[in-house]
Amino acid sequence: MAACEPIAHEFMDLTVPEYAYMFGFLQADGHLEKGTGRKGRLKVEISARDVQVLYEFQRLTPYYSRVTERTRTTNFAEVCTSAIWSLCALEARTRINELGLPYGRKSRTVEPPQGTFSAYDYVRGIIDADGSVGITKAGLPFVAVTTASAKIGAYICSYAQQVTGAERTLNRNAREDIYNILYTKENAQELAASLYYPGSLSLARKQAAASALSKWVRPANMKIAPQRKRWTEQEDRVLLQLNNHAEAATALGRTEKSCCIRLCRLRNGQAPTPADK
Repeated sequence: MAACEPIAHEFMDLTVPEYAYMFGFLQADGHLEKGTGRKGRLKVEISARDVQVLYEFQRLTPYYSRVTERTRTTNFAEVCTSAIWSLCALEARTRINELGLPYGRKSRTVEPPQGTFSAYDYVRGIIDADGSVGITKAGLPFVAVTTASAKIGAYICSYAQQVTGAERTLNRNAREDIYNILYTKENAQELAASLYYPGSLSLARKQAAASALSKWVRPANMKIAPQRKRWTEQEDRVLLQLNNHAEAATALGRTEKSCCIRLCRLRNGQAPTPADK
């Protein structure tokens, strides 16, 4: 595919859906290398089955770039073919860096861009690069994403809460020290529908998976779990002041078990102490 077809918008204008998606994808799966002087490179390497999205990045970029493939042996497969998109133009790299893609290691420091951008396209880019969409072995729809960045994780949780109403608490897993964010059932359906809308730039296989999610219907005998009531800072203050889960349960209209667990977490530092006011 030609690399320099005319485009109607400024390069990496994040209010444009395609660029917002592209930037989210680059933050998750891209790597900026800085060389001496004006040298350097932006590189994205993904499975060759998803090469079409790299040709879209090439089309959207009004600077010379190229897409290549390589086959090698990995720990996961004897034969693995990947596709690589490479962009060297300093002006393009500078623009992408200023938007929020650091040079070198980025997994923990990367964060959502400042200013206005197309949120659902940006989030879809992150999920296409570092997430999963599909049906579990138990037949339940799911949308999941992993990230090492606390700010990216918090943004995804905030976006998903606005769409589905489901709240998530960010906690790094002990083995890999990353955040695993998961939505299932109706929450996954609503989230996927908002992200993978018709005609959106995306990985074809995840677009197909998102469409499959919409066909799921909750079995009549499957109970709906009630939404958890989140603790507020004011409730935490009352709980700490009373220092008694039985009294707090009466005062706050919560169960004794809930108050007991929350009090333990506040005392052990597992939950943030409410700010003084």
